[in-house]
Amino acid sequence: MGEPSVTPGAWALGLSGLSDLVYEVANSDAHAEVFSVPGSGGGWERVTAGEFATEVTAVAKGLVAAGVGEGDRVLVAASPHQDWVRVAFAVWSVRAVLVPLPESASVQRVAHVVRQTRPAAAVIQGDRLLRAATGLQRELPDLGRVWRMEAGLAGISSLGQYMDASSVRSRRDGTLPEDAAVVLYPMSTVSRSMRGVVLSHGALLSSAAGVADRVWSRLSELPPGRASTLLDLPLSQVQGLTSLLACMVGRVRVGLAEPGGFLRRVESFRPTVLVCGAGVLESVFEAERGSARSTGWDSLGTFNSAVDSAVQFDRSPKKGAWQRLSRSMYDWQFAKLREALGNRVHMAVCWGGELSARLDSFYGGVGIPVFQVFGTAETAGAFAAGGVGERSPGTVGRAVAGCEVWVSREGEAYVRGGGLFSGYWGDEEASRSAFREGWLATGFSVKVDEDGFVRVVGRLRPQAASVGVPGRFVAGGGGAVAELEAAPVVRAPALASGVVAPPSTVEAPVERGDAELVAEFEARLRAHPLISQVLVIVEGRPFASALVTLVRDQLEYWRLVNGRPLSMAPEEIAGDRDLLREVQGLVYEANRSVPRHLAVRSFHVLAEEFTVQSGLVQPSGELRREAVLRAFSEEIDGLYRVRRER
Repeated sequence: MGEPSVTPGAWALGLSGLSDLVYEVANSDAHAEVFSVPGSGGGWERVTAGEFATEVTAVAKGLVAAGVGEGDRVLVAASPHQDWVRVAFAVWSVRAVLVPLPESASVQRVAHVVRQTRPAAAVIQGDRLLRAATGLQRELPDLGRVWRMEAGLAGISSLGQYMDASSVRSRRDGTLPEDAAVVLYPMSTVSRSMRGVVLSHGALLSSAAGVADRVWSRLSELPPGRASTLLDLPLSQVQGLTSLLACMVGRVRVGLAEPGGFLRRVESFRPTVLVCGAGVLESVFEAERGSARSTGWDSLGTFNSAVDSAVQFDRSPKKGAWQRLSRSMYDWQFAKLREALGNRVHMAVCWGGELSARLDSFYGGVGIPVFQVFGTAETAGAFAAGGVGERSPGTVGRAVAGCEVWVSREGEAYVRGGGLFSGYWGDEEASRSAFREGWLATGFSVKVDEDGFVRVVGRLRPQAASVGVPGRFVAGGGGAVAELEAAPVVRAPALASGVVAPPSTVEAPVERGDAELVAEFEARLRAHPLISQVLVIVEGRPFASALVTLVRDQLEYWRLVNGRPLSMAPEEIAGDRDLLREVQGLVYEANRSVPRHLAVRSFHVLAEEFTVQSGLVQPSGELRREAVLRAFSEEIDGLYRVRRER
């Protein structure tokens, strides 16, 4: 694909809708390679713009034949792969609105979204969500068609196979930049609110164009057709969606595959552009440092010296002969890290603002400059991004083109211009309250230096849903993990269990019963977005313990923002030590509200919620306590064995 005569951003902003990204490229160069998909032999097969446009048109005709009209919503609840992208662009081609959810979303979340947006059709992956969606068809007659993603898209395309393509073209030509393109439901560990963020075609194009333009000079150093990336961000969330669109704007071939084993797939895909969260870069670095440590202290010392050399080289304003010589002495060490990323990475785009300044500089010194990006769902993904000549390690760069960032006296970032959202779906009051005299209140605390570089400090309040919010920040007043770890708690001895030292200063209110206090304790924990259900066990036990279940989609979001791999099962996430520390801190704070004999000293975290179908929950939503105690007697007994062993 040849280079555009104007910058990618200017080209993209001249388009009316997102589907034009496909058709305009196909019209100019049908053989341009835009996607890579896993092949039958374990390799990768490339998809040209012409092929992809043909596939999108076929699905779009099927949607028209199925009765999807302009402005209708189409729910897509699936993991990111090529069929997901085909459906998305087909939805936009017929001037409909995409409503994406991850395949891991809870049944309750899907039901809420369907009832709120009332989609005309749905494409669902997995039996669990398929049953939930089809069950809602009786309640909501608007939901006319529900297709199974695993069956492929032939069932949709076949409906419109005798239809002329002009039926799609006429709708696509009528698309306006202000038309709604997506109703996005961000996953957040800060708020349980499930408000849909409405993003227009113009807002998403503006955000994607801003990111693509910021890194274009580095990207254009690659030969035509060599820019490629393996996307490891969920397309149902704005950072993944904006990354996909930015890659198409910037002429970057995108590889999509099923979740799991990202770094292993990177070695076979060999991308030239790495688009990821900070967790990927941190994992590669820690793996190399761990390898050096296992070899011996001499090797670890050499590795640390290599890191210092790379950091100094990146931060040196002038790369003199001495700096270049010092860096070259350790190039053999850097080569191993580059090999772990496929040995062709020319640059990295890192979402979330959580990469430390030292690690940022290290990758830059290795020869892989990192451009950090930050934004919220309400800003269509990005309001600040690093770029060539506009990169300051540890920051998320400057405001993207057309966007202004203002910092209040409280340190909160306010944004104006660029790709701001159209409002919250069906909630005019919340849409109005998100703005202050035309400025969007992001809910994030930032610092902006004299050169305009933005550094993310943390969250002030649950206003906007974050994109890759730093893993070191947790819900509940914007505290940090370091503060939680400083609390007098004991490290969890078991995979998904924790031990908490109860405070000794709390006195019981004499006029209130234990049952009431326990109920309040459970309610206090349930107020946290991560926690779904809590059952405190006191009677007949030497001390209080608890079973804790987690909200499924919030659990997935926790995995995302803390840089855990997509292949990580819910049970593994529930047993993650960082997550357990977060729950420990919550339990410790809740213990302050009860007397010593009711303070929870041990807890067990379960990835799956108790359900009515399992017989553990009454139709009213109240737990069947005796049934839960019987079902999880082994786990409960284990909590007391752990305590005695300690």
